Amino acid sequence: MKILVVLFILIPALEISLFVLFSHLVGVWLTIACIAMTGIGGVWLAKRQGLTLLQEARWELMHGRLPNGALLDGICVLAGGFLLLVPGFLTDVIGSLLLFPATRRMAKPIIAHWLKTLIETKTFFYVRR
Repeated sequence: MKILVVLFILIPALEISLFVLFSHLVGVWLTIACIAMTGIGGVWLAKRQGLTLLQEARWELMHGRLPNGALLDGICVLAGGFLLLVPGFLTDVIGSLLLFPATRRMAKPIIAHWLKTLIETKTFFYVRR
């Protein structure tokens, strides 16, 4: 919980600093254009990657397998798309890394370990109907 408070203070402060620094280097209008383009490009890339992952998951289900890898990829794409929609250069870099398959492979073991820890400590739960 304490780490979330620190992140909610630290990340916006870093983003604002990067905005100011970048706008001094290239100008305000180019900074605004870069922010808009990363948002638009992020939505397009997240949609494209999401549809590809959906097809992979369907294929695995049709062949009687659980789509474990596709589910972790889907979590990465969802988080990456969200981070690209949030204005900021730092979040855009992290979001882009989660959207590209080559860099997503490095993040998947970290996310899997994090989810396993949440389940084992009973911090994460699901409702079964």
